[in-house]
Amino acid sequence: MKLGRIKSTLVAVALASSMATAAVAEWQPSGPIKLMIAFRAGGGVDTSARLLAEELTARHGWEIIPENVAGRGGAAMAAALKDEPADGLAIGMTAMDSLAYGVLAAKNPGFTPEDFTYLSAITGTQTGLIAKSSRGWKNLGDVIAAAKAGEEISAGAMSAKLADALYLIGQANGVEFTTVMVQGGKGGLNGVVADDLDIAWAAGPQTQGVKAGDLVNLVSAESAPLNISPDAPLLNEYNVEFTFGTKFGVVAPAGLDPEARKVLQDAIVEVVNDPESKLNQFITRAFSGPEPIAGEDFDAFMAAAREESERFLKAVE
Repeated sequence: MKLGRIKSTLVAVALASSMATAAVAEWQPSGPIKLMIAFRAGGGVDTSARLLAEELTARHGWEIIPENVAGRGGAAMAAALKDEPADGLAIGMTAMDSLAYGVLAAKNPGFTPEDFTYLSAITGTQTGLIAKSSRGWKNLGDVIAAAKAGEEISAGAMSAKLADALYLIGQANGVEFTTVMVQGGKGGLNGVVADDLDIAWAAGPQTQGVKAGDLVNLVSAESAPLNISPDAPLLNEYNVEFTFGTKFGVVAPAGLDPEARKVLQDAIVEVVNDPESKLNQFITRAFSGPEPIAGEDFDAFMAAAREESERFLKAVE
């Protein structure tokens, strides 16, 4: 009886050991991971991507190589990433609007939304229409009133969608803005500060200027009030039903193995949610804070974003 019990115990221990080994033998990258960044060095997406790479390397020992593939509002990176092997060794960070509005608005961008596996969102923008405080404008209504009084208003936009947004705002309120395309949110910010632009869209870089009292967020382009300017009105107060913020997120080529997808997205979410991580601290300071959306939830979010983009494109036809 004792011998039988010992054998049974040994079998049970062996099975438990085997199960534990299987549990920890999850997917691991077979080589360096190339992290393709859809925008130029120094911007919010670039900084977020590099901080994520640093944290993933420190936590998991993975070699991650950031690479800027800028151009065409994120389309250059997406077109390049879709042709990479779906083995987890190539991922990309972008502004997710490039895979919603961007795909629909562009003619033959070289990729479709189905060309990607969606891993996780990171954070959301804090997009507002800004002006220098010295202009005396408190909100978008003041700018509209100035335009109706005959003042020519120059407005900076860093994307085709935000240029269309200016057109829609003007159309809904009986005014017209002179739209100037700029390089990123910092381009619009610099234009306003230098008095080259009257107003401009900015997605987060305006935070320090607003805190200092030099800049004002005239309106929130997000679906909720801006963290730094909770009193700034929403666009629906000016007869505009759409919002124009976006999320930063990480994607991989379509066909990624489900186990690799889970390992990668869980690792990203862990970094995003950790208040001790440099990434968490950066996005909390500069953007909307940690907003991880992973797996099927991310798929659903992107589907909804494309539906809204379709409605918006019809509204500005």
